[in-house]
Amino acid sequence: MKFRKAAVLQLAVLSALAAFSSASYADWATSVNIEAVRPAPDKMQLQPQNPPGFSWSRYPTATSSTWYFVVIQPPAPAAPIKAVVSRNWLLPTHGFTAPGIYTWKVAPFTYTQAMADAAAASRAKSASLNYNTAQTEAAAEAALVPLAEPVAKDWSSIRSFTLDTTAIKFEVPDNATLRANVTNHVRPRMLSKYFVPFNKWPASMVTERGDQVRRLTETVVSRIPLAPLKDSDWPLPYSTTMTTALSNQNTDIRNRVNKMGHQVEAASLLYFLKSYDPAASTYLNEAIKRGDELASLSPTGPTSYATQDQATRTIALSLSKAKDVLWDKLDATRKAKWAAAIAARTTDIYNDLSGSNGRMDQYPYDAHGGNTLGFLALIAALNLGEVPQAQTWFDFAVRTYVHQVYTWSGPEGGYANGTAYGQAAADFSVQIWDPLSQALAVSIYRKPWSDGFLRFMAHFVPPGTPNHVFGDGHEDVPNTYLLKAFASRFDTPAAKWYYQNMTGVEDPLTLLQAPSPLPVNTVASAAPPPNAAMYPSVGWAAMHSSLADPKRTSLYFKSSPYGSYNHSHGDQNSLVLNSGGKRLLMEAGYYDWYGSPLWTSWYRATKSHNAITFDNGVGQKTDGNTVNLGRNGKITGFSTTTEMDYVEGDATPAFEGLVSLARRKLWYLRSQDLAVVMDTMTSSVARSFEWNFHAPVTIAGQADGSATIVNGDRSLCVRSITPGTTLIKRTGPAPLTGFEDHAAFTRPAATKAEFLVLLDVGCKNPAVSLTTGSSSRTLTVGSQTITLPLP
Repeated sequence: MKFRKAAVLQLAVLSALAAFSSASYADWATSVNIEAVRPAPDKMQLQPQNPPGFSWSRYPTATSSTWYFVVIQPPAPAAPIKAVVSRNWLLPTHGFTAPGIYTWKVAPFTYTQAMADAAAASRAKSASLNYNTAQTEAAAEAALVPLAEPVAKDWSSIRSFTLDTTAIKFEVPDNATLRANVTNHVRPRMLSKYFVPFNKWPASMVTERGDQVRRLTETVVSRIPLAPLKDSDWPLPYSTTMTTALSNQNTDIRNRVNKMGHQVEAASLLYFLKSYDPAASTYLNEAIKRGDELASLSPTGPTSYATQDQATRTIALSLSKAKDVLWDKLDATRKAKWAAAIAARTTDIYNDLSGSNGRMDQYPYDAHGGNTLGFLALIAALNLGEVPQAQTWFDFAVRTYVHQVYTWSGPEGGYANGTAYGQAAADFSVQIWDPLSQALAVSIYRKPWSDGFLRFMAHFVPPGTPNHVFGDGHEDVPNTYLLKAFASRFDTPAAKWYYQNMTGVEDPLTLLQAPSPLPVNTVASAAPPPNAAMYPSVGWAAMHSSLADPKRTSLYFKSSPYGSYNHSHGDQNSLVLNSGGKRLLMEAGYYDWYGSPLWTSWYRATKSHNAITFDNGVGQKTDGNTVNLGRNGKITGFSTTTEMDYVEGDATPAFEGLVSLARRKLWYLRSQDLAVVMDTMTSSVARSFEWNFHAPVTIAGQADGSATIVNGDRSLCVRSITPGTTLIKRTGPAPLTGFEDHAAFTRPAATKAEFLVLLDVGCKNPAVSLTTGSSSRTLTVGSQTITLPLP
């Protein structure tokens, strides 16, 4: 039956591909540059979003006049869908109707003056028929299709994807429609049109969030004495060479500007809520005073985009939000001053992100740039119709941002840069998505990736977890109120479970802008996601004894296609083990600053993770920049059952030729709360391989060569099953706080090494036997049996 289904599927794909005629199959849509965007969707992958977004690398000889003709072939007998775009991505405005296998291809063409004239004529004709702006733009695009099709010849390879009834319809209108939605929204654009002052709230709303008005009031009043911000507060000049002192200054700029931006926004919102109260003038005066301070900071000084991009985007956005909320309370002179400050700073942002013909279309792996794109989209929406440049910003950024939201994962959700930065992304999402969704009348929370990202965070930062995992900031304790806030915007049982079990209270500034009732409170029942999950595009797997149990055992595995790029580490095929809220096998080190000597030599090195090294700590290559995208891993197998989970990863490319095979297989025996880890390493030259592990308490060596880790009421015994290994203690730099211990199992130098290690949570000491047959081996651990390949 399985073969028959596969054969039918293959025939369907071949039939769909045959529907295309192509002049060339040279796959120019896949760039030779590893940091370039990869073509998607592809390989018949099931798409969670309908319509999916399409991306491809630019044509190798593209200029500013290069446009693209895209043909999407639905399942037969439907006619092809054709589109013309000026950038190397397409987000169709309407969902596809037919389930099944789709194919698509793209070809470049030169956009000529004749085409521009034809589009303009079509737009003018539509306008004369009293069509709205969106209709005239649609007419202009339709006029381009017959002109572009004959000259689009150098076709990309044909790619395929699958849509079925599980795909969620998520439609984003064209720019003209979105602009109309924004300008038709009465100010404040960033708030719901049903948003009313506090004295008009219904009783249910007062019960749900009345206390947050008190909290917001306390925050604003407590910060009225804050010293004003001045450019002279930060005297160190900008330098491309980072030092500890300059890093500290940049951190101070970010923290103080964020606090002042929060004060401007909070005082503005509080006045809007309590404008009926004569005492509310205190909040209005504070908002204006602090807004004037932000507007007076030099856009070319220490808070400039070139020096501190996070500060300049915060200043521009906070001024935009305050101006939107206080729209009828600001005089024309002050509005103009704030608008000029916004324009100066946002022009710098736009020039960077749109530079090189829209650099992030081609090179999206930019952590700051991806977040800043969201700032640009919201700033543009809030200033549309007032700041002349805002329409240019809007047309460039808004649909791009919605399309690119999952740069750090595929459409299933995830965050390859680590959960600490994923938490920051969730926080930025709440600050940007709530007001942007109101202005656009399109909720980004409904994008299927968004729900997948929430489930990813629930799997890797579950309630009660002691720390983040994988990547910069992994040692940090999660700010659970930020994740709780993000979860509250979803109306699913998984979101309700996460929300109910995370501690803390959301910042009243964002909570008071959220829909009422909160979407999560409209869900009848709560249920956690499955106990195990794998996110293939980021190469992460989570295995829990019971996700619903706060005393759970959690085993995490990573082998990522994103490699050690950006905030990721040289930790492919590594694992982390927590139990009962205690760390047992941890990642070592701490994040002082990006690119520091400690960060380079220890924190992101393989030897500081629970992973394989050789010859006294030589690990995966992490020097350089975008080259680290190629020093990667991938999950090559995953399965989950009630009794057992399994994951397999291949990290060979991460060693960049230093080894010829780096494979790790991991079984989590859920019914016994045990794990088995099997590593196979080969090399063309003899190497002494090391199985590194780290703990926040003493790793005690035992007489039988095993190790014991006891952290409070939780313990772990680490036992090497195969003979020939030696337990040694390792050393590392002192941690910032607390204690860290390091150890490794080692083997004598050889061209091939195998480690078979038992992770015994609770030190139950189960019976273990390993027998060898003619074609395989059998490992029995307690009551369960695993079949292993021969060594």
